[in-house]
This record gives sequence, structure tokens and C-alpha cells, in this order.
Amino acid sequence: MDDTRLDRLGSGKYLLVTSYRKNGTSVATPVWVVRDEGALGVWTVADSWKVKRIRRRADVLVGPCDVRGNPTGDQLPATAEITDAATTARYRTLIARKYGIVGRLTLLGSRLRRGAAGTVGIRVTLAD
Repeated sequence: MDDTRLDRLGSGKYLLVTSYRKNGTSVATPVWVVRDEGALGVWTVADSWKVKRIRRRADVLVGPCDVRGNPTGDQLPATAEITDAATTARYRTLIARKYGIVGRLTLLGSRLRRGAAGTVGIRVTLAD
């Protein structure tokens, strides 16, 4: 069952990741998503607010959405963790493959602007 949900979420163009502020307020952010081994992979700027929120509180909601972050399906409970450099590099490769020229240009622009350490991967595993 989880693999089916992971495949469905990982094959979509955007994933809505809802993380939580210190005061418990939810913040939903649309991001690119790739399928990883038993999980979903997301790539983002290392000093973004979503990364800070996830470091503080790992429980998130995830679900399909459009480019503007409007949900297009059920939001599911999940756990998010910031990945190491090797996993982040793997997510970059998967994003380049999935998103084609737009993905490669975005990755290049980010590397030129921030360097390789300026972005991180986020591994998302669905709750049981």
C-alpha cells in the first residue's frame, strides 16, 4: 500500500509539504519531488524556512498539488529529515532526470548562486 502511495506522490510534478512553525501554525509549500528508495525526495535551499521548521519538528503532511500549492488530493502524515551531502547529490541527479531541461537549468543556477552546499535534500517517509 505504501509503495503505491509513494509511487503516486513521487510521479507527480509537485508535492505539497506542510511543516509547522514553533507556535503550531502550519505552512504549506509546493516543491519538486522524486521517488527515492522507500521514500520521497525533495531538494531545497539549505537556509530556507521549511528546512528550519523541519529541523525543529519532523512531522509533516504531504500530498499532491499544483504549481501554486493548491492541493489536488489527500494530504498524508509523514516524517521529514534533512539528508546528508551524498543523498542530496542523488536527489539532484533524480531531479535533473525527471524535470528535464528546466530541472537542469534550475540546478545549474542554484549551484552558481549558492554552491553545492547551498541546498539540501529532504527525505520524506509516510507514516504507518
